[in-house]
Amino acid sequence: GAVIQNNPTGDEMVVEFPGLTFADEGGLLRARCEPVEPRVPLDAPTFELLLEQAGYGRWHLLPDAVAAFIARCHAAQEVVEVTVGERRDGRFEIEVSPDAMNAWLNVTAPQGGQPIVIDDVLKVMADLGIVHGVDDEARRRVCASGQTARVLVAAGTPPRHGEDARFEVLIDVSRERLPHLNEEGLIDFRELGPIPLVEPGQPLMRRIPATPPVDGRDVRRQQIPAKPGRDLPFADKLTGVQCASDDPDLLCAAVKGQPVHVGHGMLVEQVVRMGHVNMASGNVEFDGSVHVEGDVGHEMSVKASGDIVVQGTVEGGILEAGGNVQVGGGVIAEARVKAAGSVSVRFVEHASLSAGTTIAVDDMALQSDLQALNQIEIGIRSPQRGRLVGGSARAMMLVKVPFLGADTGGVTRVQVGVNPELEHRHQELVALAEKQNHDEENLRKVIQHLAKAGTAEMQERARTTWQQVVRQLAQTLQDKGEIEKRLALLEGARVEVTQGVAGNVDLVFGQKTTPLRRPFGAGSFTLVEGKPMFSGRTA
Repeated sequence: GAVIQNNPTGDEMVVEFPGLTFADEGGLLRARCEPVEPRVPLDAPTFELLLEQAGYGRWHLLPDAVAAFIARCHAAQEVVEVTVGERRDGRFEIEVSPDAMNAWLNVTAPQGGQPIVIDDVLKVMADLGIVHGVDDEARRRVCASGQTARVLVAAGTPPRHGEDARFEVLIDVSRERLPHLNEEGLIDFRELGPIPLVEPGQPLMRRIPATPPVDGRDVRRQQIPAKPGRDLPFADKLTGVQCASDDPDLLCAAVKGQPVHVGHGMLVEQVVRMGHVNMASGNVEFDGSVHVEGDVGHEMSVKASGDIVVQGTVEGGILEAGGNVQVGGGVIAEARVKAAGSVSVRFVEHASLSAGTTIAVDDMALQSDLQALNQIEIGIRSPQRGRLVGGSARAMMLVKVPFLGADTGGVTRVQVGVNPELEHRHQELVALAEKQNHDEENLRKVIQHLAKAGTAEMQERARTTWQQVVRQLAQTLQDKGEIEKRLALLEGARVEVTQGVAGNVDLVFGQKTTPLRRPFGAGSFTLVEGKPMFSGRTA
């Protein structure tokens, strides 16, 4: 039977099983069992231990053959001999990713056979053309380990695409002419605050040039082209600023005034301060920003290319601003206010407000015409009593008010979900992109022709023109994409009422009018499958 005894050379236990022997026959492992009495059952653990002691523990075993051999040994009356395993050399394969950016060495450990020879691995990798980004240490280590493993042995160098030119603002600018939309397509309204001032020569913005592209290489050393960054210049027609004499990428103030952040640049608008605008002062028209500490009187006008701030009331006057308008008092008595940016007033009555972005009314809007390209918010500082009564309010994304309409205020008309100006601009950009695409294609053909028949000077001039058209086309497509995103947001337009609806209200989504002739509680009106729907509490 099986005998366990101490190994005379150490503390290991040695197992003996009389009649059981192993032999290597040309790479096949043969197990032989002769019937010996008394017969002791042979189990799998003992069999594996005997294999280990005989020096065959790392050979590849054939499980079914091993099981059959052990079973036959139990009852055999004659010699049992079975092939129970085989010697297998170490194997490997090189796996290359589809984009040839990575190569792995897949190693299968030897089972009684020869280990992997690193020279064989080197030859196969060379035959496959894997010569770039090779990790010699990882390759050597996995071959020497004798273990089954999968190791990254070569990695390509990815291309480093050029970054577009960036524009870093160097001062604290509280006013921007760049509306920032959130995920709902709305602009966060902010108070204009005091007018900041800069001095001549003060640095305002640094242009950080586009970074050059760096081509990549795959593991076969094939070139992977990198995309160049757009080297955008400062915007054209920037007033009140100039580049530093010793640094064309540094924009500085040329005059004392108000800094304004615009796309790819800064403006410095001169600021004029006045007490009142009336018959004594006359009308005001200024290329810059105007700050009126008092009122703007009846039929008096203030026109400015920048912002207009009126601390008092606009009574029957006219304000036109290329930037934002802020009125500390009311806008009343047929007054008209128009701004390319936002309009902020305390209250408005029998007047009209027009804004390129948002209209914000602290208190009430009564019998007035309000039009904003993005949103109108009323009752910002009077959330319990702010009201929109009579007249009309039109905005692309949102009209928000505590109380909408009144029992004695006539019809109040509210319209959202339409922006003719944006749609017109989209059509213009589509036409422009088509023209620029056509020009770019023609210029490419000219360059190809000149490469065969033209002079170097003609080729360079054509190539410069082509690059300019390509940059213009990229900017047009970017602008078109931004407008398409904003147009897609129109489906989320809504009218939000935080207190309730009363009186006669005409609700307009796009071109569809829905008369509201009964009270509603707090909630919001949205367009669902082409129909206005109310979500909130009933009155």
